[in-house]
Amino acid sequence: MAPSPMHANGDISAAKTPVTGRLATVYSDVQNSRLDHSLPLPKVIKNQFDVVDGPASSAAGNPDEIAKLFPCLYGQPSALLVPADGSKLASEQKLKIGVVLSGGQAPGGHNVISGIFDYLQEHCKGSTLYGFKGGPAGIMKCKYVTLTSEYIYPYRNQGGFDMICSGRDKIETQEQFKQAQETAQKLDLDGIVVIGGDDSNTNACLLAENFRSNNLKTRVIGCPKTIDGDLKCKEVPTSFGFDTACKIYAEMIGNVMTDARSTGKYYHFVRLMGRAASHITLECALQTHPNITLIGEEVASKKETLKNVTNYIADVICKRGELGYNYGVILIPEGLIDFIPEVQQLIAELNEVLAHETVDEGGLWKQKLTSQSLQLFELLPTAIQEQLMLERDPHGNVQVAKIETEKMLIEMVEAELEQRKKVGGYKAQFQGQSHFFGYEGRCGLPSMFDATYCYALGYGAGALLHSGKTGLISSVGNLAAPVEEWTVGGTALTSLMDVERRHGKFKPVIKKAMVELEAAPFKSFASMREEWALTNQYISPGPIQFVGPESDKVNHTLLLELGVQA
Repeated sequence: MAPSPMHANGDISAAKTPVTGRLATVYSDVQNSRLDHSLPLPKVIKNQFDVVDGPASSAAGNPDEIAKLFPCLYGQPSALLVPADGSKLASEQKLKIGVVLSGGQAPGGHNVISGIFDYLQEHCKGSTLYGFKGGPAGIMKCKYVTLTSEYIYPYRNQGGFDMICSGRDKIETQEQFKQAQETAQKLDLDGIVVIGGDDSNTNACLLAENFRSNNLKTRVIGCPKTIDGDLKCKEVPTSFGFDTACKIYAEMIGNVMTDARSTGKYYHFVRLMGRAASHITLECALQTHPNITLIGEEVASKKETLKNVTNYIADVICKRGELGYNYGVILIPEGLIDFIPEVQQLIAELNEVLAHETVDEGGLWKQKLTSQSLQLFELLPTAIQEQLMLERDPHGNVQVAKIETEKMLIEMVEAELEQRKKVGGYKAQFQGQSHFFGYEGRCGLPSMFDATYCYALGYGAGALLHSGKTGLISSVGNLAAPVEEWTVGGTALTSLMDVERRHGKFKPVIKKAMVELEAAPFKSFASMREEWALTNQYISPGPIQFVGPESDKVNHTLLLELGVQA
């Protein structure tokens, strides 16, 4: 029987209703088999090492503005762990480290925490790891749990963020920074590890700057997390969770493909997560070979209209009909609607209307739209019109996840095919089936790649804090090689940043990594999509494997970006 988790809360009210966490005694055989699965570490971090600095860094854009916003951190070098005869780090040093999960879930987060904990146990015996509960709000409210070996055990190699849970709060006002300072001082923290995406790591850098400018000893290190795959650069090759999520979605797409082929009468329109970038959709296409895949960045580059997109899908359906195929699978990125220029314009105008007008049932508010936007709005199905009018998110953005783009395209394609029928251009019967694969991919059992990658990221974060670093994001590289040959270091967070003008002020943001149309993953896809469109080369990857020859398989996107044939 596995030990049951213990806890010690830093929140008096929470202590009255203790949260026991997971119990391994109620796990499936698959979950249990992963608990004691030991993970390999890069050779450089298993043995004696030193941390060396690289050259001074700059910024991804507007370096002068980034320098003004981060006077203490800007220009600091990235760091790299290198083999050494004897480590210069004090092994007798006892550290007090906090860790926080920020933003949406991604498979592997628990292994990052496990990696930090194990580093402290191995290299800084007697250290303490605190888990801030519920995301950044846990830091501000000083709500935490003391993470022990018994507490962490049931979460090793498991999915989810429920060890300490996550949240989307930000630490951005002076009052919030003051609260974070008070927590750091109360717990006598030597460091905090922020596990999150681009916004969360921007916040981590702001926190590191604030602590340093106020002469606090607490250092801050980030870890790259997002299933969307849009937090990456040369030094940070991928964000964790992307590999697992894509494999989960690819399994479901493969199942849908088998269904399409079995019935012979449905077109499955599958919308996949990824608001800002189409990495998930592209990777799933490379894994499964659908008939049609829409890549938002390509749609934007070609300035395609909604009519163009509809006609493209209808053209392929007509050609397949002539070949006797009245079925197929179509992949759509969640944020597609945001990539279409005319829809972007419509949304911008709707934002203005919603900010200053009362939306009346008589439709007088529509007079505020330009003729082009009004014409597009009237062209859309009623359900999509209503979804476009929904309340905006806290950043003023349309809630793209609530816009059922796949259903919109089914209706528009159906209408187009009906018109073609009248002139003899289409003779079959079109039937569309809609799917949205979203949260299903966020908390699955991590693939062996993500489990191992996350463990190394956490171990590396511990090493960076031990060596006195702050304002870096843990980075593990050379990922196409065996794990033993992976590199470990930290990349200056300010080097990933640009600025945006918001409310009359420059605000720092980590630049999202978009699908690059000239890069190897898209080119590989583009070279095969015409063949996939008219022939059925469907691949059904099946469930994620944890043992055997497929267990170590890495996603196509990462391998192609690293120059390795997938």
